[in-house]
Amino acid sequence: MDSDQTIRALGALAQEHRLAAYRLLVEAGPDGLAAGMLAQKLGVPPSSMSFHLAQLANAGLVAQRRDGRSLIYSADFAAMNGLLGYLTENCCAGANCGTTTLSDCA
Repeated sequence: MDSDQTIRALGALAQEHRLAAYRLLVEAGPDGLAAGMLAQKLGVPPSSMSFHLAQLANAGLVAQRRDGRSLIYSADFAAMNGLLGYLTENCCAGANCGTTTLSDCA
């Protein structure tokens, strides 16, 4: 992931409803959730949820597919891993700290 993609991804996540929706999609796994279900779980009007999901999709963080009349959204785990990798690539001054948590690198 390059710096432009990282900025778009972080910008998309820097909003309460989008961050909450993304966390629900990560929790749902590859099966994802319907847009209507996300709106219901978050207490957000469906039209607002559509806007937020479009922002996440434009940032490359979610994928969508159609299932009948429903749009199903799922987290793009490769994009998430790319974002985390970009943010942590220089952890421990680039040395392999042999741990899975950043706090262990300090």
